Amino acid sequence: MLPRSQKNAASEALASCRSAFLAVALFSAIVNVLMLTGSIYMLQVYDRVLPSRSIPTLVALSIIVAALYILLGVFDWLRQRILTRIGAELDRKLGGPVLTAIVQGQVRGAPTGTQPSRDLDSVRSFLSGLGPTALFDLPWMPLYGALCFILHPYLGWTLVAGGVILIALALLTEFASRRPSAELSRTAAERATLIEASRRNAEAVTALGMGGRMGRLFERTNDRHVAANLGAADITNGLGGVSKVIRFMLQSAMLGVGAWLVMHDQASSGVMIAASVLSSRALAPIELAIGSWRPFIGARQAWGRLRTVLTEGPAAPSVAPESPMRRVALEHLAVAPPGSATLTVKDIAFTLEAGQGLAVIGPSASGKSSLARALVGVWPVARGSLRLDGATLEQWPEEQRGAIIGYMPQDVQLFAGTVAENIARFDPAMTDEAVRGAAKAAGAYELILGLPKGFETPIGEAGGTLSGGQRQRIALARALYRDPFLVVLDEPNASLDAEGDAALTAAISGVRARGGIVVVIAHRPSALAGIDLVLIMAEGQAQAFGPKEEVLRKSLAAKPGSAAAVHSNPRIVVAADARG
Repeated sequence: MLPRSQKNAASEALASCRSAFLAVALFSAIVNVLMLTGSIYMLQVYDRVLPSRSIPTLVALSIIVAALYILLGVFDWLRQRILTRIGAELDRKLGGPVLTAIVQGQVRGAPTGTQPSRDLDSVRSFLSGLGPTALFDLPWMPLYGALCFILHPYLGWTLVAGGVILIALALLTEFASRRPSAELSRTAAERATLIEASRRNAEAVTALGMGGRMGRLFERTNDRHVAANLGAADITNGLGGVSKVIRFMLQSAMLGVGAWLVMHDQASSGVMIAASVLSSRALAPIELAIGSWRPFIGARQAWGRLRTVLTEGPAAPSVAPESPMRRVALEHLAVAPPGSATLTVKDIAFTLEAGQGLAVIGPSASGKSSLARALVGVWPVARGSLRLDGATLEQWPEEQRGAIIGYMPQDVQLFAGTVAENIARFDPAMTDEAVRGAAKAAGAYELILGLPKGFETPIGEAGGTLSGGQRQRIALARALYRDPFLVVLDEPNASLDAEGDAALTAAISGVRARGGIVVVIAHRPSALAGIDLVLIMAEGQAQAFGPKEEVLRKSLAAKPGSAAAVHSNPRIVVAADARG
């Protein structure tokens, strides 16, 4: 059960389709009543038309039956059409939340890969098939059984016996299919993950001669998937074949019992034929359900996973704070990677006022990138607080929070689209002025104009058509889009040349000049130009904090072997002092 304070997008989307499901149930009722047409027709032909040899009666009955069959086809088509539309509606409503869940899962340390998207496809495919119609037809079995009892109790009990056997087979299919279906889903996810990882790292796989090894690894993973697929298919197909045989035997049994009743003058020939047709129709949904059990189990498991990943926390506050303009304050901040209890940032405290710039330096694994992720809200705060003008980041809805934060991660990732779309963060309300302004602030305006189509140049998946330096300059422009208050840059000059370094310095100075705050995670000395404060970190803790010249001078004067001397970089100190 979900806490009352939480919402579930999957449940809400399904609830919004309630009226459509009711329509399917109504049409199923009409379809099942119209399915009696064949039995009634045969009963009338054998018991009335043949003894009376009345051609007009036969013609009239045939016309009525033809009209009823046309109605049957129309209503059957309508309910299938509605089920398909339900699947499409669920896909439309959950597509966005599914993508958000995939992204958030990756950020929170519980990556699901693209499994939620495949789960949504599985649910939609099931709703578009014949499986759901069997589930809507099953409740009508008692109607056909009751009619058989009306025709004769022996016929009714024969149908009941066959129905019990088929229901037992359906339950057996449920229990036997559960574990193989779960294994099939797990191996499918493993295979998809391996394929995506190989595609994403294609260059490294090729350059390092790993193609054959990855191929063999995929073969082993695929073998497990194929084995699970065969196991699930064998169970479903085997029990489906048994159910079909039993249904054929039952239909013949109904004919046999009917014939025995006719010979003992307890039923007419029409009753015998009609009972056989009724039994076939009564048990068809069970056979169809058994045949569709495998996709049904898959869809049910997929829906359960969707409910899990689409569980939302409490709704965002209806009134958000004003956009920050004064300061960023960290009070004894501690940060741990999502899903881990190990703190990578411990007891960090400082305050940055509007117009200030901070460089965070230190050796690898000192907690610099962890601090950056906490500053922009990617990682949650484990202890302490992070406040912008007194408000925590959680007090702003996601899109508003994104508007006040500019972030350039260490591993720059762009999206397939144009340069302008990437700079504007795919904002549907983007303006030419805002995009140009961000490009100029990042010193990338002339660079972009030099591309084949300027701002409308498609950059390909992950910006594959651009060089590393071009990607960083465009990512910097994205971070500066619409003048965010807090700009966090993680290794912003890793791929930049001298011109790019100069543009970065100008961008940092520009943010400070307009009253914003800049935090730069740096290894290269050129990133410290334009910065007035320095934080030296080691082992997740602050070793020194203060004005740049003062902190760097003290780090040089520190005794050999002290924390400041061990964890500072003399080359950064000298170059930074030289550049001011």
